[in-house]
Amino acid sequence: MPSDNGIPLLEMRNVSKTFVGTKALDSVELRAWGGEVLALMGENGAGKSTLMKILSGAYEADSGSEILIDGQPVTIGDPQEAKNHGISIIYQELSLAPNLTVAENIYLGREVSARGMANRKAMYAGCRDVLERLDVPFNARTIVGTLSIAEQQLVEIGRALHAKSRILVLDEPTTALSSRESERLFALIRQLRAESIAIIYISHRMEEVYDLSDRVSVLRDGRFVGTIERHDLSAQTIVKMMVGRDLSTFYMKEHDSGGSRGPVIFEAKDISDGDKVKPSSFQLHQGEVLGIAGLVGSGRTELARLIYGADEKTGGKVFINGLEVNIRQPSDALRNGLAYLTEDRKALGLFLDMSCAENLNIGVIASDSLQGGFLNLAKGKSRANSAFEQLRIRAASPMVNVGSLSGGNQQKVLLSRWLQIGPKVLILDEPTRGVDIGAKSEIYRLIDDLARQGIGVVVISSELAEIIGVCDRTLVMRAGHIVGEVGGPDKEAITQENIMALAAGADATLDAA
Repeated sequence: MPSDNGIPLLEMRNVSKTFVGTKALDSVELRAWGGEVLALMGENGAGKSTLMKILSGAYEADSGSEILIDGQPVTIGDPQEAKNHGISIIYQELSLAPNLTVAENIYLGREVSARGMANRKAMYAGCRDVLERLDVPFNARTIVGTLSIAEQQLVEIGRALHAKSRILVLDEPTTALSSRESERLFALIRQLRAESIAIIYISHRMEEVYDLSDRVSVLRDGRFVGTIERHDLSAQTIVKMMVGRDLSTFYMKEHDSGGSRGPVIFEAKDISDGDKVKPSSFQLHQGEVLGIAGLVGSGRTELARLIYGADEKTGGKVFINGLEVNIRQPSDALRNGLAYLTEDRKALGLFLDMSCAENLNIGVIASDSLQGGFLNLAKGKSRANSAFEQLRIRAASPMVNVGSLSGGNQQKVLLSRWLQIGPKVLILDEPTRGVDIGAKSEIYRLIDDLARQGIGVVVISSELAEIIGVCDRTLVMRAGHIVGEVGGPDKEAITQENIMALAAGADATLDAA
């Protein structure tokens, strides 16, 4: 949406960034005008975060890179200079001090003082206007740690507006938000756009891009691919630009256990924690992909954690290949061939300050010991190299820290760890959360391969398209109960309507629960 003088509010020209041995960005271009939402898309690892870190002053670009604001070249050597130029970036992981008040967070680094002491009264008064502008349900004196994620996000936006920011970058802002919270955020974004702020919106969610963006710029492999105007937006075009191939080449399920299911490989009987999960039972067949769907809070993850031994169950039994197994902790599950991939790979799955190879091998490290207690490093290295090739993990080498990888590649590393134990049953909790389209396709391919190898796979997902696309049949949970099943022999088809009817309680069978 060009301004009257045709000069963008922000222009990044010929931006490159080289790390040791890796060219992360190669002559990237980006233009954003005031009063527009520019969506920035690309696979994980395409360079979006690196480009934004250069804009924020966290990284220094290579020589020859240019940043212009209102057509004038500027130098951004550190985050404070970025703020001085009216640039604010709100990352997925919010950067707030939870023990401070809303006002203290808004003024953080720009505190009002009197006689060498923080003048809190002045700060409370000074941020009142911006809080009223955002129509927030809290006040300046509220402790930030007591707020929800959505409310904390509003504090971050309030801080940006209070600092007179004209360029606002939102990085995957709806990842932890409910549908209602997301809609409220979208309304705020439209309001800010009307106030002539340039908004750069980073998201993997196509529906959000369609809903909000005026233009879409796409990066691929560290290079600028192009920009699409709103009237030309289509999933086909965006995906082809992001991954370099047509949408028709993406994942299509090849295995089909519906007509000739293998024997029951796993059974849960009356698993319960006495609170969030009511007595729940189901069977999983060899070579089957079983989905577990349900609304947030339905008990899906809690059920998986009880089965895996991550949380203590109050009742129920687990059977693998017809034999009862006593699973009191995750090590018991792993010893019996049951692995669980957590929905929170960063907090509960990966050791972010360790290498990819160390993360891959940690589940089978005991088998690498040599006489005298030393590790067989060559064996671990060979295993990591094989996993990198098999799962197409994109990194300079298995020895780089896993924390430096994109979300999709981190997920592949975590998947590889559990594949090393040779599981009979693999539970995948939100396996493609925060993962780009290309990596999703590769993970779906892997799920398909595992099923064809005879592994029983359970997929827990909030994305109904994912459940419909990869699963042979699906259990639906509501209020801690398994309330129904779709797909499989003699059952209703796996459709969004059938799943939601059970998940939302359209059948009203559990009204008294």
